[in-house]
Amino acid sequence: MAQTLVALTMPKFGLAMTEGKLASWTVDVGQATKQGDELADIETSKITSGYESPAAGVLRRQVAQAGETLPVGALIGVLADADATEAELDAFITKFQEEQAPQAESDTAEGPSSAPHPVEVAGYTLNVREVGSGEGLPLLLVHGFGGDISNWLLTQDSLAKNRKVIAFDLPGHGASSKNVQDGSLAGLAKVVASLLDALGVSKAHVMGHSLGGGVALTVLRDAPEKVASLTLIAPATIGTHVNADFITGFTEAERNRAVQHELEKLVYNKALIGRKMVDAVVRARRLDGARDALRTIASACFDNDRQRDALLPVLEKTDIPVEVIWGQEDAILSADAAKTLPDKVEVHVLAESGHLPQMEKAADVNKIVEEFLEKSEK
Repeated sequence: MAQTLVALTMPKFGLAMTEGKLASWTVDVGQATKQGDELADIETSKITSGYESPAAGVLRRQVAQAGETLPVGALIGVLADADATEAELDAFITKFQEEQAPQAESDTAEGPSSAPHPVEVAGYTLNVREVGSGEGLPLLLVHGFGGDISNWLLTQDSLAKNRKVIAFDLPGHGASSKNVQDGSLAGLAKVVASLLDALGVSKAHVMGHSLGGGVALTVLRDAPEKVASLTLIAPATIGTHVNADFITGFTEAERNRAVQHELEKLVYNKALIGRKMVDAVVRARRLDGARDALRTIASACFDNDRQRDALLPVLEKTDIPVEVIWGQEDAILSADAAKTLPDKVEVHVLAESGHLPQMEKAADVNKIVEEFLEKSEK
């Protein structure tokens, strides 16, 4: 009978962390562990942290050796029942590495095409990153207020196994044009629809986070023929309330300490907000027009602590598959809004997660979305 095997992968200790060094194993092969026991020490550019066992079992394989530097998500070891056979372990490791290989090969083969590139859309220059290919319909990712394509760092490549996945910076964000016109959801949604046209995509699955969820819902309302399914992560426009202190504080913060204070409101585990992420936000805010763009969008979409747009009726009327993912500890847009969703909407509320579940609970979110997309295409 097949045994329970658990992949031990390079963890992500900070939102900007992309790789880590296995400093040492603290458990020997063959040693039994309990969930939460420390298995290894992982070094990053900022800290050295213990890697805790995700489950009870026996450490059967140390795939990575002390001193190796590996990307987040890479296999470093295998936890299994004591009576799992060597053949089962070999097959498990081979399958895991084969599933990781296609994306690595795709990245190598695609070269520059997987790097962000400018696309001219309806008078805007948008910063766009496209990865993957396959038979599945394309997936478009729409980030939230003050975000950019890096918000999908742990999502985009993972979901590109059999489809193209497109991420881009909204107007006013990242490396895209800073002109946002009136800053309304309708205006941003029109740009999104035009981007799909520019890329030759007639229909796509759309996934939106936070304000991007509101943009995605507006695309569904105004151009329903372009949307095959909808995945909303902590979406705006479902509830009525928004954390106005965050919107103002995040927009106006200038110094690193103030920016870090606002970023920590986004996550359940405050230790995830590291110096690299803070520095990146500070640099982005100093770009000409960036702060004014956020002010315009905030004014158009929020009235102090109230959301101006209410798009729940769009979900009530639609016939396409819809799922909503929310962090239970979201301090920006309360997960309580999920209770108002129609029964036909698939809802996932993730414990110990704040407003960025696609980064705090990346593995869970990616699995949920991948399964949802597969069901949507049957």
